[in-house]
Amino acid sequence: MSTREAYELAHERHLDLVEVAPSSSPPVCRFMDYGKYRYEQSKAEKESKAKRKVQELREVKLKPKVGDHDFDVKARNVQRLIQDGDRVKVSLRFRGREVVHTDLAIKLLERLFECVKDDAVIIQKPLLDGRQMVMILAPKV
Repeated sequence: MSTREAYELAHERHLDLVEVAPSSSPPVCRFMDYGKYRYEQSKAEKESKAKRKVQELREVKLKPKVGDHDFDVKARNVQRLIQDGDRVKVSLRFRGREVVHTDLAIKLLERLFECVKDDAVIIQKPLLDGRQMVMILAPKV
């Protein structure tokens, strides 16, 4: 039907004429209450927003001379954060002349990754940034 007829028919029914598919030939329109339609769309968007979890970046700090028990505690903490669905930034802070032993720090971060490799993937490999080495882990999808 012509646009004019459709508009008059929508006006008689106290509805709006809404163009649904403008790219098709001829364009497809629908009779609907546009205010109600927008309300339903915003309601559905809020519901989907509430369901999805925002992935946070959490940080776990280590030192190069960490003890075995402290390392195990940190590894369990990283494991828990990964299982909660958060990304984890593992930072290893150097003090004094420790910065010369970056190879030991890389081994320590790799050892940490070995503890959580079933649940995590490496987003950023160990990278030296000033007096700090950083590695970012994320949950496997």
